[in-house]
Amino acid sequence: MGKKSTRPQKPLLVIVGATGTGKSAFAVQLAKKLNGEVVSADSRQVYRGIDIGTGKITRREMRGVPHHLLNVAPLTRTYTVTRYQREALRVIRNIWRRGKLPILCGGTGLYIRAVVDGIVFPEVPPNRNLRTRLEEKTTAELYKLLQKKDSRRAKEIDRHNPRRLIRALEIADALGKVPALRAKSIDAYVLTLGLRLPKLELERRTRARVLSWLRRGLLREVRNVPDARIAELGLVYSWGKRLTANEITRTAFVEGLTRDLLKYVKRQETWFRKDKRVFWLK
Repeated sequence: MGKKSTRPQKPLLVIVGATGTGKSAFAVQLAKKLNGEVVSADSRQVYRGIDIGTGKITRREMRGVPHHLLNVAPLTRTYTVTRYQREALRVIRNIWRRGKLPILCGGTGLYIRAVVDGIVFPEVPPNRNLRTRLEEKTTAELYKLLQKKDSRRAKEIDRHNPRRLIRALEIADALGKVPALRAKSIDAYVLTLGLRLPKLELERRTRARVLSWLRRGLLREVRNVPDARIAELGLVYSWGKRLTANEITRTAFVEGLTRDLLKYVKRQETWFRKDKRVFWLK
């Protein structure tokens, strides 16, 4: 029997937390101190042309720190978690080769797990016709459909996330059910830091962000998003579409989006709290 390798593992720093907790600024601060580069883990910031409503970090805010996996896909094509996993691992290895510290930072829990835990996802191509039909249904209707198609997957999934529900139904339609996900953890020494804020501060920041998005031109950005992609891009663009179509008032937009974003934050926190490897910081 050969000797077990004593090769030291390379380091990977992971920063997680809900929307609006200051992850991007914290990642830049640590990258400046630790000779690091940031790898984004956000399922919407991968798309070009949607910067304001995704809270994408600006060139000035990067402060010279290299950032990866931002603006890597056109809005006209769906960017899958499988593609993210492949590209994120390639970027991380390149950062190691340059003798720097990769800092994986974002709020998309599935993207984080895809890299850190090495989940193997079923290779099922997008079914545009099926997606078009499913996008007409409410989130509750999608969840009921998944319960009928694959009750096991329905118990595990975020039942409030239409994108995840549609993808699960797409896989179930192609394979009969969503297969159990296999995993092989990344060969690295991983330290995961989580950020969270007091409830009142998070509520204040969320409302301030919504108002800031409007001032910076969110509605112009919404008008450039293809209608077929609105639902998949989440709350900000769905609410923005209603405002640009004059279905709601500006006040209703601010109140409704703020309320729904805070609900989304709770779901993100629930996801990350399940991971006992996270060291939480205030």
